[in-house]
Amino acid sequence: MKRFFHGSILGAVCASALVAIAAAGPAWALDPGKAPSWPDSFATRLEALAILQSLNAELLSNPSATLTLDRWCAAHRLAPAGSKITAERVRGQDKAADAGIRDILKAGAGEPVAYRRVRLRCGDRVLSEADNWYVPGRLTADMNRQLDTTDISFGRVVQPLGFSRTTLSATLLWRPLPEGWEMAPRPAVPAGATLAMPAFLLEHRAVLKSSDGTPFSALVETYTSEVLDFPAPGGPD
Repeated sequence: MKRFFHGSILGAVCASALVAIAAAGPAWALDPGKAPSWPDSFATRLEALAILQSLNAELLSNPSATLTLDRWCAAHRLAPAGSKITAERVRGQDKAADAGIRDILKAGAGEPVAYRRVRLRCGDRVLSEADNWYVPGRLTADMNRQLDTTDISFGRVVQPLGFSRTTLSATLLWRPLPEGWEMAPRPAVPAGATLAMPAFLLEHRAVLKSSDGTPFSALVETYTSEVLDFPAPGGPD
């Protein structure tokens, strides 16, 4: 795996804290039968790498993963026209905020830190799963009510804050082509082979901050192979 975001020393420390608390990984696994079906060739591997890098860049340049996935869902026709990203709560798997998370959020030992885990869906496709630790005292009462009682995505709920996002790390979990591919002979691929994709392709760790720079949310987002669940470029619609 290769980091594509090289933050400050503080960012590296914060990312390490998020790595430690989320080490168990996503709480679900994709049905292997749901993996995108792309033909395996050098060209499609190159295209997959380019598309993943495009998604990575979009996520890095926008504060809200939800709104970015809204656009991705529409642009790649992953659901009927007009569909928006919806959040599915994953309950009963709470993770308490440890000292590392509290340090990221600048939350004292006695300040409440809530936890929320969701799967972000585009129609019937799960595009990502997110672990989210947030400080309820830094949100409005209505925002906390929505987070407690609905499945609305966090990004939509806190959008009125005009928040910013600092990415602590961005990691490709799958490399369609190996390191140094541009200097190596093209690998031989059996005719008619299907490109094998793992369940999870990309991971981001980030902190959200209000307009005055106060952190209020620490995130670990894992993006699934269903972000590529559309016909391979150049293939039939």
